[in-house]
Amino acid sequence: MAGPDFDAELKQLQATMRTIEQVLDLDTMKAEVSSLEEQVAAPDLWDDQPNAQKVTGRLSLLQGEIERFETLNGRVEDVGILVDLAKEEADSETLAEAETELGRVKKEVEALEVRTLLSGEYDAREAIVTIRSGAGGVDAADFAETLMRMYTRWAEQHKYPVEVFDVSYAEEAGIKSAEFAIHAPYAYGTLSVEAGTHRLVRISPFDNQGRRQTSFAAVEVVPVLEQTDEIEVDENEVRVDVFRSGGPGGQSVNTTDSAVRLTHIPTGIVVSCQNEKSQLQNKASAMVVLKAKLLAKKKAEEAALKKDLKGDVAASWGDQMRNYVLNPYQIVKDLRTGFETGNPTAVFDGELDGFLEAGIRWRRGADKAAQN
Repeated sequence: MAGPDFDAELKQLQATMRTIEQVLDLDTMKAEVSSLEEQVAAPDLWDDQPNAQKVTGRLSLLQGEIERFETLNGRVEDVGILVDLAKEEADSETLAEAETELGRVKKEVEALEVRTLLSGEYDAREAIVTIRSGAGGVDAADFAETLMRMYTRWAEQHKYPVEVFDVSYAEEAGIKSAEFAIHAPYAYGTLSVEAGTHRLVRISPFDNQGRRQTSFAAVEVVPVLEQTDEIEVDENEVRVDVFRSGGPGGQSVNTTDSAVRLTHIPTGIVVSCQNEKSQLQNKASAMVVLKAKLLAKKKAEEAALKKDLKGDVAASWGDQMRNYVLNPYQIVKDLRTGFETGNPTAVFDGELDGFLEAGIRWRRGADKAAQN
C-alpha cells in the first residue's frame, strides 16, 4: 500500500473515531461512572439487591464501553506511528505489518461505529430469542435447530453467555421451537435485525429420492426487561401448567414435574421453561420471558399505528428476510440489505457479524426515511 493511501485511510479512521466519541458522549459516560463508583463503594449497597445488581451492571457496561473506545483509539494512533517509522526507514516489512494492523483496526472501528447506531429505547438490553420451525416438515425442524446452533455459536465467538429456557424437540429430527437468552449489552439491538422468516433450500437429507426441499423457520427477538419497565401481569390471568422435562425422542431428563408452562389467557401467549431443576426457578424464568413478550406485543401494537411493524411472522412463502441456498449453488443472502456470502458453512458456524452490521445500517436508514 502506498503512503498516500495510508494517509487517507488514517485520516478517515481518525474522523470516524471523533464522530463515535461525540455520539457516545464520553465525558458524560465518565461522569456517570464516577457517580456509580461512589454508589458501589457505599457499605449499604447490597441491602437492596435488585438495585445493587442494576448499579454494578450499569457500571460494568459503561467501563467496558469506555475501555473499548480508548483501546481502539490508541490502536489507531499506534498504526499512524508505525507508518511514520516505516516511511522514515524505508522498511517494507514494517510497512506490511502496518497494513495488516490497519485492516484489523478498520474492521473494529466499523463494528464500533455500528454500535453507535443502536440508539433505540431497548437496544442496550440483553435479548431473548425464539425460533420456531415453519413450513417444510422434518427439514424445517432440522433447519430450526441449525439456526439455534448458529446463534449460540455466534454468542460463543463473542464470549456472550447463553441461557436456554426451553427446547421442544421434533419427533424425527430437529426442534419444533426453542427459547434462549443471550446475556450481553446491546444483544437486543444487535439481534433484533434477525427477526423474521428464514428460508433454506437444499437437497433434503431426509428424502430417500434426494429431492430439493424448501423449508422455513421464524426468528423472534425481544428485549429482557428491567424492574423499571412498566409491565404488570395479573397472576389470575396466567394459567400455570407443570410437566416433566424431556429431551430428544421424549427421553426424560428430570424425574420430577419441574418444567413450567405459562399461558397468558388474554393474549394467548405461551412460554415454557425447563432448564432449572426447581419448579419455582422455572416459573420465575418463564415469567421473565412472558413479560418480555408482553412488552414486545405492546410496543408492536403502538408501532403498528405508525405502520412501523408488521404482524406475526408466518414462516412461509412470501415474507422471508434471508435465504440460505445450498443447492444448486451456495449462497446466503439478506433480502433487505442485499448483503450476501458464498460460504453458508461459515454462517451456520456463527459468522453473522457482516449480516448484523448490514441489517443495523439498513434499519437506521429505514427509520430516517420514515421520519422524513
